[in-house]
Amino acid sequence: MDSIPVEKNKEYIVTVIDNGYEGEGIAKINNYTIFIPGAIKGEKVKILILKTKTSYAYAKVLEIIEKSTSRAIVDCSTYCRCGGCNLRHIKYQNSLILKRDIVQNLVNKMLKENVEVKKTIGMENPVHYRNKAQYPVGRNKDGKIITGVYAKRTHNIISIEECAIHTKISQKIAKWIIEFMRKNNIEPYDEKQGKGIIRHIVIKVAIYTNEVMCILVTNKRNIPKENKLVNELLQEFKEIKTIVKNINTKNTNVILGQENVVLYGNGYIEDKLGDFMFKISPMSFYQINPIQTEILYNLAIEFAKLNKNDIVLDLYCGIGTIGIFASKKVKQVYGIEIVKDAIIDAKENARINGINNIEFYCGDVEKVLDEIVSNKKVIPNVIFVDPPRKGLDETTIQNILNYKAERVIYISCNPATLVRDLQKLEEEYTVKVLQPVDMFPYTSHVECVAVLNLK
Repeated sequence: MDSIPVEKNKEYIVTVIDNGYEGEGIAKINNYTIFIPGAIKGEKVKILILKTKTSYAYAKVLEIIEKSTSRAIVDCSTYCRCGGCNLRHIKYQNSLILKRDIVQNLVNKMLKENVEVKKTIGMENPVHYRNKAQYPVGRNKDGKIITGVYAKRTHNIISIEECAIHTKISQKIAKWIIEFMRKNNIEPYDEKQGKGIIRHIVIKVAIYTNEVMCILVTNKRNIPKENKLVNELLQEFKEIKTIVKNINTKNTNVILGQENVVLYGNGYIEDKLGDFMFKISPMSFYQINPIQTEILYNLAIEFAKLNKNDIVLDLYCGIGTIGIFASKKVKQVYGIEIVKDAIIDAKENARINGINNIEFYCGDVEKVLDEIVSNKKVIPNVIFVDPPRKGLDETTIQNILNYKAERVIYISCNPATLVRDLQKLEEEYTVKVLQPVDMFPYTSHVECVAVLNLK
């Protein structure tokens, strides 16, 4: 191995030749790769090397010598330190091109067939889109109670004055609660000591119905002045439909504990998605950007070319959203999900919307899928999959290959695992469509719909 051509803590001037999967700039010195967050393809930058490995290094930008036309003026005071979004330095339309290129590069590297990735569908107004906010609570260096977001790769809380991706109401509620805690001497949680009371403030907002859920994550069973807090919060914010106390006494990074106590309302909110109403409870997963979700799901349904004889499998179904969207056009839907609360909500959502041709099963997709197909003699001809970031497991891929369903619609939140899985499904399927949708503007996350037809 040649020696590493750069040294830690030294400065260099480089030209950025590409952007990587996280939107970071990529440069080379003597064929040695350097990753530079915040740099854009085509720019000439002065960098400082922060860390070297045998085949690559990490650096930070000290100065931009030649600026890209894609560069935007950053509109957020905490952007450099916060890990919430990482593409605010790129003009929005250019970030959509970058996201398409990320998917296309993976496809070109890994798939046998030539598949042209479609243009990313952007958001008309890409601000305040995030309907769920999770604010950690703690003290700053001066001992003042604060809330905000964690700084990149740390548990240091940065106080946020104004965030362009969270809803305005969630920010107002969080600030109000912090003020109440200061006035009433309610201790924030200290994760190093495991002491204190309020750990997180979680706000869920139904974008179409304007209903708001406020979850107080606590380290103790009782919050001092709990009734006063609830009454004053409701007086201040008429939009709040329910307040829930979530008890989490474990020393863990997981935000929510297993126990919820409803302090006001009925413990859930409802939102409209397409023609359907969905019930959102504290523990259930609901798409973070409902405006783009509606576009994503309508595309998935349209691409699936559904008809009245179709038997549909909806794997990783969550609270039943995509299966319910498909139900009106098909004969029968079977949904599978491992999270028990999500399945309870899914059944309730089918009931609310008067849907009788859908059945939900709780359990691990790998195991339950086989049972349904063997015991119920279900032969699916359309399969929807919407797996977590790690993608599909081997058993599920094998099952899909064995069932030989005519169409598979793969909704993915991680292009790397999507393309890896498409590569395995290529033996039996042709990738017909690959459509990125921008669910998380100004972040490097890319959501995609892939349509596969049986060869």
